[in-house]
Amino acid sequence: MFLKGITDKFKQKSGRKLLKQLLVKPVSVAHESKGIRSLGCIVDLDRFEKSEVFFQFLEEFSLRPNAVKIIGYKRFYDKNSPYSTPVFSDKDLGWNGEIENSYALEFLGREYDLLVNYYNEDNLLLNLMSAKTKARIKVGFKDIGPEYNDLIMDMPLGDFQTFKKELKKYLGIFKEI
Repeated sequence: MFLKGITDKFKQKSGRKLLKQLLVKPVSVAHESKGIRSLGCIVDLDRFEKSEVFFQFLEEFSLRPNAVKIIGYKRFYDKNSPYSTPVFSDKDLGWNGEIENSYALEFLGREYDLLVNYYNEDNLLLNLMSAKTKARIKVGFKDIGPEYNDLIMDMPLGDFQTFKKELKKYLGIFKEI
């Protein structure tokens, strides 16, 4: 038990070191064309449990049915419990900031036109996922900061309808939709 605590502490330290490196030199995105055709969502399921509402973006932005990918974060979760959304947790943090979760690796393997960072708590694993995700535009909340998000919203996490309306408004201003 003592050894596991030390191991976890070193994993956290190596994760923070990688995060600093990723913030200095962000992940590059292959395509730079305008328009939203694919959307990724990183959701803190401990604070916002209704992850299915993100599929409303399909209609809102006239996307194809498989264009929205959602991954959830739970501080603790049982791998045998059924979750409707793919989930990763703190125990999926490996050495050197690597994320050892097949759902997370699949999510990170794609490129997105828009990444929605739907969390408002500074968390190493959520920030690592955000920094490692290849996306042209990243949107999130003011509590996280500009190093992870290009567009920052100032509203409560539970007010998804306002978030969706404001996001649509700003993407229209940027001529993305």
